[in-house]
Amino acid sequence: MVEVEYGECMTIVLARQNLLQDRTKRGSQFTRQLSDSADLWLEDLFNSAVGERPDIALLAVGGYGRKDLSPLSDLDVLLLHRTANDIDVIAESIWYPIWDQGEKLGHAVRTVEETIELASEDLDTATALLSCRHIAGSKKLAEELSVLALSQWKNNARSWLPRLATSIQERHRAKGEVAFMLEPELKEGRGGLRDVHAMGWADQSGQGPLEVERNQLLESYEVILRARVELHRSSKRSSDKLLLEQQDAVAEALGYEDADILMADVASAARRIAWNTDELCYAIQNAGLFGLWNFGKKVGDTLTGRRKSVSTSYESDTDMSAETVLRISLTTAKNQERFSPEVIKKLRSLELQVPDPWTPEIRDLFVELLLTGHDAIPVFETLDELNLFVPFLPEWEPARSRPQRNAYHRFTVDRHLLETAAEAAKLQDRVQRPDLLVVGALLHDIGKPYPGDHTEIGIELINIIGSRMGFSQNDIETLVQMCEHHLLLPDIATRRDLDDFDTIQTVANSLQTVQKVELLHALTEADSIATGPAAWSTWKAGLVHDLAGRTSAYLKGGERSIMERAFPTEEQMKMMRRGMIRVDGNVDTLTIMEIDRPGVFGRVAGALSLCGLDVLEAVAHTDFGMVLAVFRVSPSTTREIDWDSVCIFVQDSVRGRVAIAARLSERMKTYYLQSSQNFPDRVVGTDVKIDNETSSTATVVEVSAPNGMGLLYQITRALSSLDLNILSAKVQTLGADVVDSFYVLDNEGKKIVDQTHAEEIREAVRHAIEISTVMQRKLNDR
Repeated sequence: MVEVEYGECMTIVLARQNLLQDRTKRGSQFTRQLSDSADLWLEDLFNSAVGERPDIALLAVGGYGRKDLSPLSDLDVLLLHRTANDIDVIAESIWYPIWDQGEKLGHAVRTVEETIELASEDLDTATALLSCRHIAGSKKLAEELSVLALSQWKNNARSWLPRLATSIQERHRAKGEVAFMLEPELKEGRGGLRDVHAMGWADQSGQGPLEVERNQLLESYEVILRARVELHRSSKRSSDKLLLEQQDAVAEALGYEDADILMADVASAARRIAWNTDELCYAIQNAGLFGLWNFGKKVGDTLTGRRKSVSTSYESDTDMSAETVLRISLTTAKNQERFSPEVIKKLRSLELQVPDPWTPEIRDLFVELLLTGHDAIPVFETLDELNLFVPFLPEWEPARSRPQRNAYHRFTVDRHLLETAAEAAKLQDRVQRPDLLVVGALLHDIGKPYPGDHTEIGIELINIIGSRMGFSQNDIETLVQMCEHHLLLPDIATRRDLDDFDTIQTVANSLQTVQKVELLHALTEADSIATGPAAWSTWKAGLVHDLAGRTSAYLKGGERSIMERAFPTEEQMKMMRRGMIRVDGNVDTLTIMEIDRPGVFGRVAGALSLCGLDVLEAVAHTDFGMVLAVFRVSPSTTREIDWDSVCIFVQDSVRGRVAIAARLSERMKTYYLQSSQNFPDRVVGTDVKIDNETSSTATVVEVSAPNGMGLLYQITRALSSLDLNILSAKVQTLGADVVDSFYVLDNEGKKIVDQTHAEEIREAVRHAIEISTVMQRKLNDR
């Protein structure tokens, strides 16, 4: 009999309460003790209801069978019998006391034959039985089921394993990445606990898919399990999604200095699990059963291709040079394959020595591998898993599994760099130097894990890395400038007036050559796409393309007249000249042309907010006594936008028929934010800049702030209150933040040069931000 520390035969509720209060019990230690307590309690219930009978047994299945009970896990049990006539009465006498304790119970009542028949058709049943475990009653009956279930699983491995691989991949698509999600699903996500269970099921098929480092996998499993147990303990909910608002508490409970370190450990563990799971699925789907590899074509003098894998004819580890490792990697990526088990075994024991500086062959192979794009990512992940990537780039080590805990970035630092390089590879035909593009993409954020300004650190590191790679001094300077200016084009395009000639001159003076404009343009697109959906849109792509085109035209000797206007278009300018008034909505964009009067832009922003639409991006232009504004929006719910109603409401608001301020205030008081909507780390800090250098014709007021309901309305209202005329505006949402720029003149049509006046503008805008922020906090606290 198992001895339970908190007293035998106590109810599961009391045992759980005692364990929850004992914070020294973590991870598998917690789950085993809770499972043991449940065993004793259920055994007692069974004995009271059944007594000693050879035809009935109670079994734990699934996670409970593995002794993996987290604090709020369900109790999954099977009441097994040999056609007992009174089985329904017996079942109720066991189930009801469990339900009376408020426990979630997954239960079934079947004979051995019924169970095996179901397991022959249903994957979930078949896998759940692989961990079935006797709790009470007939051990012989329980053993009979266990033996038959395992035998059937092994005998039907050829049909079960492909279904298992498909179910794994479908689950991954549905639940996302544990390593890279801002709020990972610890159990069902890619790299989560369920993947380790799946590898165990495959292993029980007797086919032995890969030579897996079992101890490392168990260590990784324990990291995720400990996080799951503490998540249940701290949240008092059964959800396995580690929300941002819970990460600090989980980190503290597990003794981490902060949540960033916790999430780095979780990411590292999940990546190891995910890599092994991918190897499993790949082996199943591309080689029939494990070990049945078909020899194929000859690849070079030392490489032999196999069906969907790459092997090597070298017999000793010492033959594996850095150049050979890259050749194997390049062949694997080009053929969209994975390393064979033989190669993995050989590489795992390799102590790789990379020459400093690199040979031209190593640099060319490395660049060629990067240029294969997304096909290179699983290859680089494998090299990293085998500790063979850092020898090429020692500066990579701090970036490994480094989280970026904000809603803007979807990947860890290292994966973001690989994704950026892969996206850049798609654009190689747009630049003169594809090698500099992909290397610059790989290194543009290399300074992020280090203390200090990540761009300045990156510049220092790239000088060292570029020299080690064997690039010329001119090429190293280009790589450095790609790092230094990697945010230049998107920042200028989204925050400055591209029709202001000074804007184009500023960018041209920074980049100096058309080649660098091309490289930065491609890097901007690749970096933004790799960052996440909030960082790139058709709208932003158009602005960046326009800025890059105008800058290139200027550098080629173009005059103002040849720099084609993108916004407003010539057609829109003609309509403004004729004084046309219109409001149009289409898909996700509202366009309004109206008589220019104080506060028009802000009133439209306020009206959109009242309509439940979040402003993602916006631009505005005034001319001929008219104002033209275009807003790209997103509904705060899943409903379609009723543009007819929105346009009428916007028109009424602009004409002063809607009490926008009062209605926004009331909406803020009654608006309910769901508890799952929480706010990650800030992308930008709160700031109000008054800039008279960027433009020779207007003062630029640049505002960085946390996003909130009615913020744009509050800011424009503050500017209008100081009698400022908004000539043009750029609005951008970055995750939980906004960065807005307003080109303004005073009521005499002049720039804001008086410092006292400038400080009043700052104060008014800061107050507007504070109004929105205070209201947002109140909403979050509800």
